[in-house]
Amino acid sequence: MQYDYKVGTILNPQAPADSFEAKQPYMDNGTAVADKRRYFSPEFMALEWDRLWTRTWLIAAVSSDLPEVGCYSVFDIGRESIIVTRTPEGVRAFYNACSHRGTRLVNDQMGNKLRFVCPFHSWRFSSQTGELLAITDEETFRPEVICERPGLTPVTCEEHAGIIFINMRDDPPPLLESIGLPEGYLEAYNIGQMKVIRHISTEWEANWKIGIEAFYETYHLHAVHPETRWVMGDVNVQYDLYPNGSSRMIVPLAQMSPRIKDQTSMNEGLEGMLLEAGVDPADYAGDATGVRLAIQQAKRKRAERLGLDYSKLVDGQLTDSWATGLFPNVQIGCHPEGVFLMRFLPHPKDPERFYYDTMTLFLPADDPNYTAPAWMGVPEGMDTSGTVRPELERFAVGEDGNLGLVLSQDSALLPIVQAGIHSRGFKGQLWGEQEQRLRHFDAELERYIREEK
Repeated sequence: MQYDYKVGTILNPQAPADSFEAKQPYMDNGTAVADKRRYFSPEFMALEWDRLWTRTWLIAAVSSDLPEVGCYSVFDIGRESIIVTRTPEGVRAFYNACSHRGTRLVNDQMGNKLRFVCPFHSWRFSSQTGELLAITDEETFRPEVICERPGLTPVTCEEHAGIIFINMRDDPPPLLESIGLPEGYLEAYNIGQMKVIRHISTEWEANWKIGIEAFYETYHLHAVHPETRWVMGDVNVQYDLYPNGSSRMIVPLAQMSPRIKDQTSMNEGLEGMLLEAGVDPADYAGDATGVRLAIQQAKRKRAERLGLDYSKLVDGQLTDSWATGLFPNVQIGCHPEGVFLMRFLPHPKDPERFYYDTMTLFLPADDPNYTAPAWMGVPEGMDTSGTVRPELERFAVGEDGNLGLVLSQDSALLPIVQAGIHSRGFKGQLWGEQEQRLRHFDAELERYIREEK
C-alpha cells in the first residue's frame, strides 16, 4: 500500500484553509528513539516535576463546577494541591497549604466557602483574596513572626472556553499561545455550557506517558478494541500537529474500518448510532456508506429543534471524534453532545503508576427524551440532566470503575506495556506515522527536560 506520510489522510479535501477541519501542514519531528528509562526512572520523574509540571499550563477544573462566587474546586497534581475559586473578578487559585504550619486547608473535592479554616489551628483565610483574616490566640505570637500577615500563596490562573487552567511558574507564557490551537477551536463546542455528569479517577499501573500514548493513536484499535471496527474508521484518521505540543486526530465515526471487507452491509452498531441520532433504522433506506451523512443531517435538525447551538461546527464534527491533545497531559474527546476531558496525572511517588482522571461533560437540552448517547459510557440510570454535580468516583488499582468495555480493555493492557518496556530486549519506541502525535508530544517534552522552555 502506498502511503505518503507528508500528506497522510485528509478527511475533507474541500475544507477551506481557515477551517478548523483543514489538514495542517506536515511537521517533521524526526526519527529519534526515545530513551525507555523515561517511563520508569525515578530520576526522570524528578526532572519532570521540576521542569515540566511546575512550568506548564495545566487543566485544574471546568467553569461549570464554579458557577457562583465562593465555589471552589481542589486540583491535586503530583506533590501539590491547588484550590481554584470563583471571585467577583473571575477565577483565582492558591496553594492548598496553611501559611502557619503547611497543613492542607481544604480536603473536600469542591464546595462553596467565603473563608477557608485550617483544620489544625483554625487560622482563617479569605477564599476570594487569600488574605489572612484571623489567627487563633494571636496575642501569643511575637509580632515579628506574623507582622507580614502571611496569606495564601497565589498560583497563576486563567479561564478559557469553559476550562480553568493553572500554572505554577512565576512567569508563565501566555495561555492561548501555549495551548497552540486555532482561535475559536475549543469555544465552538460551548464547553462552558456543558455540565459534568460523571467524574472518575482510576489508578493505573503504568507511567502517565504510557497512558497519553495509548490515547493519542488509533493504530491499536484493531488489536485491543476489535469491536470498534464496525463503527469507527481507525485507519483513515486525519492527524494534525500544532505548536507547543498540541495535536489532534479526527477519527471518523458512523462508518466501518477499512479493515472490514464488506463496507456496504449494515450492522448493529451503525443501526444503534442512527437510532441515537433520531433516525429509525427501519426507515433508513441507504447502506452502511451513507450512515455518517444521515446522522449528520439528523443531528443538525435535532439541534435546531432543541435550541442547541451547532452553528460553529462543521458536519464532520457532528459525527466524528475530534480527539484533541493539550500538552502536557490532556486529551479532550470533542463531540457536539459533550466532551470527554481526560487528564493523565502522575503518581506523586511511583513513576510506574498514574491516575486516569476523566470528566464526562454533557450539553443538556430542555427535553426529557434527550440524554447522553451510549458511546459516552454513562452507566444506566445515572442522572444526565446536569442539575446535580456528581461526586468524584475514586478507584484503586484493580477495582472495577465501571469504565465501559473499551476503557477496561485499556486499563488491562497498559500494565503489560509497562512491564515489557523494562525488558533488556526492548531498545526504545519505534513510532510510525499513525503515531506521529506521540513523537510530537515527546519532542515537546524533551524541550522542557532540556530546559529550552
